[in-house]
Amino acid sequence: MATSDQQALGLVETKGLVAAIEAADAMAKAASVEIVGIEQTVAAMMTVQVLGGTAAVQAAVDAGRFAAERVGELIGAHVIPRPSASVAEMQLGGPPKAKAEPAGKSRRKERGSMTVRELRTLARKTKGISIQGRQIARANKKQLLDALKLHYQ
Repeated sequence: MATSDQQALGLVETKGLVAAIEAADAMAKAASVEIVGIEQTVAAMMTVQVLGGTAAVQAAVDAGRFAAERVGELIGAHVIPRPSASVAEMQLGGPPKAKAEPAGKSRRKERGSMTVRELRTLARKTKGISIQGRQIARANKKQLLDALKLHYQ
């Protein structure tokens, strides 16, 4: 496997799981690449992600493209040689780390900029919050922010 600064990221997007699995199988067999995962982006859209040397990833993506077209529908395929550190971290280890800010201020700012829908989702996931069930569904933005603020104090 190539060192991290020489790696490329390969993506094959298909419609349907069968085409994605077939593409992943063909990619793994065609070249020395590491399958990072198969991710569902929207209903029935699947993205196969691989890492490896640029030439190996290109060969794998070509094989995956052909295999996906053979058994299903190919949406797109692309190779990113030497992806930026933030893109690589996003694919391998979750979202890039945020810069350090005072915790309370950052959270309040984040919650204040959230939509009502996002606040309701957060409230439902928060155990021990002062409002529950239908109260969350009927609450406006101010009520949700107040309940979350009260909980986190």
